Amino acid sequence: MTRFIANARMYAVAPEAEAAWQALIAHVAAEAEVALDYEPYPAPQPLEVLWRRPDLGLVQMCGYPIALRIADVVPIAAPIPALDWAQGRAAYRSDLIVRADSSFIRLEDTFGHRVGWTVTHSHSGFNAPRYHLLPHRRADGAPLYRESLGNLVTARAVLDAVLAGRIEVGPLDAYWHALIAQYRPGITAGIRVLESTALAPMPAFVASPALPAEAVARLRASFAAAATRPWFTPHAAALRLAGFAPVTQADFAKTLEWDRAAVAAGYPIPA
Repeated sequence: MTRFIANARMYAVAPEAEAAWQALIAHVAAEAEVALDYEPYPAPQPLEVLWRRPDLGLVQMCGYPIALRIADVVPIAAPIPALDWAQGRAAYRSDLIVRADSSFIRLEDTFGHRVGWTVTHSHSGFNAPRYHLLPHRRADGAPLYRESLGNLVTARAVLDAVLAGRIEVGPLDAYWHALIAQYRPGITAGIRVLESTALAPMPAFVASPALPAEAVARLRASFAAAATRPWFTPHAAALRLAGFAPVTQADFAKTLEWDRAAVAAGYPIPA
């Protein structure tokens, strides 16, 4: 029998959060009658390696690489954050953060300084901030920032780089930001948000095509019903969730539209 794994690395912001994800996934899988083994995959191991595994059963994956098809996966369902800005949708945004004690008031005040980003296949850490900066791009094509520090890999590394003064501004997945603020408020006390990007499709739980279609359908239905189950409430509080929305490949097309706009403008990286 093929073994399939589950993993919540993208939003396992602290051990307590990962434990909550593991318990929630166990409930969803049990209701769907799909056997899954939770397998930790801590940072900084590359997520693209995880996403390309043939034994994915329920693993969180960013919508931009789903749309880019950097791995052959089947999207199942995406979280609906219990946060006002999500508007009750399976959507998220990026917060553009600076040190709390900095003098920056507007995003434009950071121009001429140093910006950071995660990896080129990240929506929240690359594609979203790049698109957000497009309207500010200079007519002569000169960069907005004196340095663009890339390949920071994780949201936590962006946060740490801002706090340490290695960059002046960087993007944080706003749902990740809300979770780390819940579990490690002492860390986020040192930053503040200048602006946030427009909403985009929320990262989703995906499976390998090797997972039988009937199992995918049962998992999708289990996620859709999760918010009505008595076990959901404590996990909703722990993970700031309102529920889950079933998703397909087509739901992530907006991320490619943002990519095409930046490429057409000759703006390959946030810079």
